Amino acid sequence: MVYSNYPPPPSETLPTMHDLPSEEPQDADLPEEEYPRPPSETLPTMYDLPSEDPEEPGLPDEFHDFQPKLLRETCQSPAYPAQDMFMSADLNLYYDVRHIGWYKRPDWFLVLGVPRASNQTDLRRSYVIWQEGVSPFLVIELLSPGTEAEDLGQTLREVNQPPTKWQVYEQILRVPYYGLFDRYTNTFRLFQLVGPRYQEIHLPDRQFWFEEMKLGLGVWQGQYQGTEGLWLRWYQENGDWVPTPEERAEQESQRAEQERQRAEQEHQRAERLAAQLRALGVDPD
Repeated sequence: MVYSNYPPPPSETLPTMHDLPSEEPQDADLPEEEYPRPPSETLPTMYDLPSEDPEEPGLPDEFHDFQPKLLRETCQSPAYPAQDMFMSADLNLYYDVRHIGWYKRPDWFLVLGVPRASNQTDLRRSYVIWQEGVSPFLVIELLSPGTEAEDLGQTLREVNQPPTKWQVYEQILRVPYYGLFDRYTNTFRLFQLVGPRYQEIHLPDRQFWFEEMKLGLGVWQGQYQGTEGLWLRWYQENGDWVPTPEERAEQESQRAEQERQRAEQEHQRAERLAAQLRALGVDPD
């Protein structure tokens, strides 16, 4: 006879999970305020969740998408043909021939005297200073909590690490103008390179005229992409804001409608005059 080492089966059948009493309270006993709430009420909102990767601060949010587009659309200088102005947003800017892997990534920058790509195959994947030979004329950083200290030059360079944005723009690339726009405080600050250092320009009206471009940059309140707010945009010498393509199309549509109405009024006037002549027995034709 072979004896098993396993214990004998129980005399009673053990309960299954379906036989065990529920650990959850019955609905009838659950107060109304303790009913499960929807995720929209319990989970973090967009205001609670970071819009930036802690390992890579400055990743764009929706504002970082809209604002550079408005700058590009309205940057129309009478002093420079469009083909001789290179503008880009969130593009790697390589600046040091001794450390070819070092780069900064401005929210928006403008280079004067550098042609845009005329063919799709020539579109820049990065802006490489030792290939282009021309530094940006203007760099704009859109302040965000994760990058504010470095954008304002309030951080020190760490040992064996790349220089800060401020150091690159001021001391290495020698960018003539460096602007910062904070949409949380609606603050526009502009720094001009004077000698070896940046000096802040006093902007009582939050506007500055770039004589080199015959164009000004300032804070405009209005609706862009269906969103009302304060935005950076370019303005003309007469003080008018440079229209966006959408605004120009709307202006053209309004002018066409006004011309149509004028023509209709002229037609109606001619019809009334012809009717008066016929009443007098005169053939207007």
